[in-house]
Amino acid sequence: MDLSFFFQQLINALQLGSLYALIALGYSMVYGVLLLINFAHGDIFMVGAFLGVTGSMVLDLPFVPTLILAMILAGLLGVTIERVAYKPLRQASRLSVVITALGVGLLLENGMLALTGANPRRYPDDFVVTDSTPFGLSFGSVSVTNVKILVIALALVLFLGLYTIVQRTKWGMAMRAISYDKFAVPLMGVSQNQIISLTFLLGTGLAAAGGILWGVAFPVLNPYMGMRIGWKAFIAAVVGGIGDIRGAMVGGLLLGFIEIFVVAYGKDFGVSSTWRDPIAFGLLLIILVVRPTGLFGVARRQKV
Repeated sequence: MDLSFFFQQLINALQLGSLYALIALGYSMVYGVLLLINFAHGDIFMVGAFLGVTGSMVLDLPFVPTLILAMILAGLLGVTIERVAYKPLRQASRLSVVITALGVGLLLENGMLALTGANPRRYPDDFVVTDSTPFGLSFGSVSVTNVKILVIALALVLFLGLYTIVQRTKWGMAMRAISYDKFAVPLMGVSQNQIISLTFLLGTGLAAAGGILWGVAFPVLNPYMGMRIGWKAFIAAVVGGIGDIRGAMVGGLLLGFIEIFVVAYGKDFGVSSTWRDPIAFGLLLIILVVRPTGLFGVARRQKV
């Protein structure tokens, strides 16, 4: 085995898996608090990527201000969607909520298409430190570019920040309490609406960060990019144990590893790279067959 090739693919898998994980975190947070699958989440990821285009090309902002601005605006968009589209349906059937979420996603996709057109967009070449600058790392024939370092490191920092908020703050305690018993928490003086809004703010803000980092790593953006990538991140969240942010991170990394290594080593076994998605989803399906609640998920008991 060529170890340098293996380690190069390992770095590539960490980059792709980190991006999936950032998007999957939003799915897990919303489901953990509301038991709601926000199928519009992938399209908010797309909106975040295009907000990065606006910040970098229209406002001529550098990377960090663009990232912060996109996360704030996407977070506010997520809160608005929850208040307008999801809040009136909290007592409605699950099917009504699912249809509404799909409708919101279609609205975001076609609205962005109307605003920007169908031509793919990309960030300016000098938006972040480029691969030609001397800040990347090289170990023999293994190259760890600046973009890969940025994506992996920032994804880890954002995950640790979210985990600290959920585990170490009173707001995080309230989130965990609502996920356990949403009827008892308001009786203790905790505003359910505020906690739900905070959940959407954080989850959609992370999706926007994932969108910008995706645009940095894979510089072709279009209004329908959130559909396919969002579904993959949702599957990663389910495999990790939807409702658990640790599971979302592990599930995203696992999906990234499977995809990259199928493409890298599939030819050695006579498998074309076009089988990447079927093999990845097949392996994830096997995991769910063995452990239906996901890697970190816990079966919920519900009184009838």
